[in-house]
Amino acid sequence: MQMELHTGIELAVALTRQTTLPDLLKTATTQLANTFGLTRCWALELDLSGRTLHCSGLSEPGEFDCGDFSHPFAHLLQTGKAREITRAASYRLDHPGFQSLIEASDRPKCLWLEPLRGDDGRALGILVLCRDDSDWSGITAQPLYRGLLQLLTHQWISQLQSRDQVWQRRLLKRSLDNLHDAETVRKRCEILAQTLVGSSEPMIRLRAQVVRAAGSQLSVLVQGETGCGKDVVARGIHELSDRADGPMVVVNCAAIPDSLLESELFGHTKGAFSGADQAKEGLLAQASGGTLFLDEIGDMPTALQSKLLRVLENRQFRPLGARQEQHSDFRLVAATHQPLHQSIEDGRFRRDLFYRLSQFPLHVTPLRERLDDLECLSRHFIRFYKEREGSGPLGISSHALQALSAYDFPGNARELRNIIELACLQTPAGDDIQPEVLRLMDMFSAPGSTANPQTTQSDAEAFALADTGDIRDLKAAAQTFEAEVIRDRLRQYGGNRAQAAESLGLPKRTLAHKCLKYQVSDV
Repeated sequence: MQMELHTGIELAVALTRQTTLPDLLKTATTQLANTFGLTRCWALELDLSGRTLHCSGLSEPGEFDCGDFSHPFAHLLQTGKAREITRAASYRLDHPGFQSLIEASDRPKCLWLEPLRGDDGRALGILVLCRDDSDWSGITAQPLYRGLLQLLTHQWISQLQSRDQVWQRRLLKRSLDNLHDAETVRKRCEILAQTLVGSSEPMIRLRAQVVRAAGSQLSVLVQGETGCGKDVVARGIHELSDRADGPMVVVNCAAIPDSLLESELFGHTKGAFSGADQAKEGLLAQASGGTLFLDEIGDMPTALQSKLLRVLENRQFRPLGARQEQHSDFRLVAATHQPLHQSIEDGRFRRDLFYRLSQFPLHVTPLRERLDDLECLSRHFIRFYKEREGSGPLGISSHALQALSAYDFPGNARELRNIIELACLQTPAGDDIQPEVLRLMDMFSAPGSTANPQTTQSDAEAFALADTGDIRDLKAAAQTFEAEVIRDRLRQYGGNRAQAAESLGLPKRTLAHKCLKYQVSDV
């Protein structure tokens, strides 16, 4: 009796020391086998769904479907009563998992199956006792055995409750983290809405995508029509990222001649080529620690595309004429208005570079598909004009907004900005922009109707007909007129800058500079 008490205390201490359910079940089965001379003891754990029994110590298959009555465990859970199974009976049970358990137990002559339930009737699992002696009453009737089962059941429930509490804490933490993340995204979207203006659904989605893109280090490819605000998207990604304190280096691949673009990007050493009288740091090096924005990436020469691809693989590059490679820790954002998929098919753009650039693809919806943004964009441009000039219109009338909504804006938000700024110039300070001022640009052949671009007079001619008495800033007026002349000439030549530059008596590079300065689109 004293020996039994001492053994019981040792077993109880061993069980109560376990801090996880797997350790508890492993200790319990080992102690039961040693104490009662069993050839093997198994613990099958019922999962939370109550549909599957798991036997962690058994190799494949170690799971038993509780709805499959070809093994005895399903019957046992249904009845809730312990039972004995002899080896002769086990041969009639062809369930592969049960046969694997028999084999792993050294083919005992007899098994005792003991279901375990909590005080609330909740099924916990099944104990499987294996030995050759069929007299189970000598074990199951012992107070030590019954006491150990009671203690095991109590500890089992405690471990489940502890695991549930851990799971609930993790779930709560995950929920709080999600709320925190959602609040962070919301606040950053509010900040972004000050520059990436618009209340339409496409703009709301775009701002959320920009915030997510800013939180990663993936390369971003911004695609959209000319003038839709791809540069604003790129600036937003930079300013909301953890590189905001670093530089944002902008490279317009269309504005830099092909012969100079490689030198601009990679830099060069002194004497690397004719005219290189001193070393020059490239834009890749200047962007280290910040963001490199390659605008109009679709215009990059094919030969340079392969070199850029190698740089993107490891951020290593070699300046022209240099022997040693340099490293630059930059984050890449690229943009284009060209359909790159078509350029790939035509062999003008590398497919592998496209996939490397578009790790996080973004698309900016054209203005004609989000006319709900007209009012907030117009008021944004009016505020911008007033901050720059010191005075300007109070706002824009509903009739003017109605007139604008009848136009499809091939130049997108940039064209709207030019229209609003020119209208601001013609509107007395403190007044609202009226549709009559908008018609100075001959956008409309009649109130409420769209103009036919093939039959209307040019923007430059319309501007020349404006009332010059309202001009207060001659420089700004001259720049606006120059921009309209360039825009009109580009339309005349279908966006061909070479022909437009020749017709104006300008070098192509000068025209490209003016287009960049005045934000004039090609078409």
